[in-house]
Amino acid sequence: MVRTDSKRKGDDIIMKKKLLLFFVIPLFIFEKSFSNNNDIYKKIDLFGEVLEKINKEYVDEVDQSKSMDSAINGLLQSLDPYSAYMTPENFKSMQTETSGEFGGLGIEVGMEAGVVKVITPIDNTPASRAGLKAGDYIVKINNTQVQGKSLMEAVDLMRGLVGSSIEITVRRRGVKKALIFNITREVIEVQSVKSELIENNVGYIRLTSFNDNSSQQIKKKIEKLNKNKNLKGYILDLRNNPGGLLSQAIKISDFFLDDGEIVSTKSRKVSENRKWFAKKGDITNGQTVIVLINYGSASASEIVAGALKDHKRAIILGENSYGKGSVQSIIPLKNKGAIRLTIAKYYLPSGKSISEVGVTPDIEVIEESDNFKFNSDTDNQLNFALKLLNG
Repeated sequence: MVRTDSKRKGDDIIMKKKLLLFFVIPLFIFEKSFSNNNDIYKKIDLFGEVLEKINKEYVDEVDQSKSMDSAINGLLQSLDPYSAYMTPENFKSMQTETSGEFGGLGIEVGMEAGVVKVITPIDNTPASRAGLKAGDYIVKINNTQVQGKSLMEAVDLMRGLVGSSIEITVRRRGVKKALIFNITREVIEVQSVKSELIENNVGYIRLTSFNDNSSQQIKKKIEKLNKNKNLKGYILDLRNNPGGLLSQAIKISDFFLDDGEIVSTKSRKVSENRKWFAKKGDITNGQTVIVLINYGSASASEIVAGALKDHKRAIILGENSYGKGSVQSIIPLKNKGAIRLTIAKYYLPSGKSISEVGVTPDIEVIEESDNFKFNSDTDNQLNFALKLLNG
């Protein structure tokens, strides 16, 4: 009996301790959450105080609306180079551009360390003909310094009437002096797929962007090239391709694969993590494939190159790709503007992330010409690929 009573008293003490612990932990979590919220409210008050001081003390009169837009954009760009705020005017302009035709220079740009960076010049546009290259940093537009401006502000400066000219000053890796380009704005019409039979035995397909119908166009080109009995293989040229639709990258990768994972996305929300797999059927009938990439190959281009490399389905040739392995979503806002927000990251079949790393070529061939047209005598990367296919 003595043992039983002692055990019961001991159990009561343990139960009391558990109850005490149960009440203390939620209280601690509540206090921590309250403390965090309190810190946020203090920061909001601080922001209001700074804005008030600027309005009262700054040397010039300040447009408060523009200041708030800059603050919102600064918050988004502190997350990564691809998240940004679009004013109602910017958002409307973007919707017009994506409809198919727009006036401009023909370059895809991003932001890096507060500087506007050329991701890629689009084929056969004023920018590519003038000689702008992927990786160039735009430091001045006409007489306006770009550093300190948002990406959207810089893009607005580059827009203008078709036929009007613009002076772009850039800094380029390996070049000491700033380079100045005088470019005339044009209506930009993007043709995403080009193909031809080279030397009567190599199917050359150049993809400049991943648009709504890119996969259908490529399928038709492959079916046409397959009819040639002397065909030794394919060259898929993804150089200076800034990317586009994920769905198109998956379909195009699938054309060259029989099975296996193509790409996966991982988000903060586990429920939104996804994987895409190839279906049975390689429409190139197992022909040798060489994929050309360079620093201007980004996003969807890197998914295709990475998937074919990981499955050892293609030889990747050229230079390391850009390293944009994130998914952006355009989220409309109440003011009819929008935010471009990174919601997930891409992962290759190997499990590697593309972000800030890119795809490394199997065979590195550095571009020799500063300003060449693809598929020409001066294209040393393409010529290397042709020699490789011909043994």
